[in-house]
Amino acid sequence: MGSRDSARSLAHLHDSTHDLHVPVTRIRLDPSPDGTENPPVTIYRTEGPGSDPVVGLPALRERWIADRDDTDEYEGRARNLHDDGRSAIRRMNQMHGAYAISNDDMRYVLCTFVVVPIRWLDRFGWRPLSEAERRASANYYRELGRHMNIRDRPETHEEFAAVLDAYEREHFAYSPGGRAVSDATLSLLLGFYPRPLRPLLRRATMALLDQPLREAFAYPPPDRVTSALTVFGLRARAAIERRLPPRIEPHFVRDRREFAIYPDGYRVDELGTFPR
Repeated sequence: MGSRDSARSLAHLHDSTHDLHVPVTRIRLDPSPDGTENPPVTIYRTEGPGSDPVVGLPALRERWIADRDDTDEYEGRARNLHDDGRSAIRRMNQMHGAYAISNDDMRYVLCTFVVVPIRWLDRFGWRPLSEAERRASANYYRELGRHMNIRDRPETHEEFAAVLDAYEREHFAYSPGGRAVSDATLSLLLGFYPRPLRPLLRRATMALLDQPLREAFAYPPPDRVTSALTVFGLRARAAIERRLPPRIEPHFVRDRREFAIYPDGYRVDELGTFPR
């Protein structure tokens, strides 16, 4: 199969008998190993009025059913976290499935969600995670990986760390595309803060990148003063937080002004990208 952009084309099949135009997607197939050309595969494509999965089809039979007077209306149950969890996994699989991502790459990213927070908290948190919390993190992401069909998932947080380190040793290298994504991500994060602080925060961020990652993006090494002040500041913050009284009110990221990107709320089904 070729790339998704070049391998798929949109078309309509005309049924002259009933004067219908049926929307289809034609998927081009690569030749067989012996060189034999393969015809494209044609699949039905939902589009047009009523194809919206949120709106659904027009209720054409509603009046007829109501006139029978032998049914009761049911409002349905409210959405809950179980619905959002299923929707989130479905959306993640739809987005990732649109691209040719190898299992090794998917597994590496899964490992980052376990290993990077643990290492950050070990270094800069007001306390390190307990062994039970580390096991819980590994168990959660291992199960998430199962729902995403990621093979050869690590079992423990130590195994997650070993897989991550081995992958980085083998694959970390500079590429213009990788640098461009890193620059864009850094600009996005700095945009949450006042403009006068951004140059300082950029230098501090560079000081926090470990050497292999910094070299893979071809960023210049930070000076010693910036590195020392950044580490000292984060550890001082942890020491202060450790001595504060316990928080009695929950503090959610969604309540912070800089992250209020959905002021009118959202549906999990509608988040993310929708590649064609």
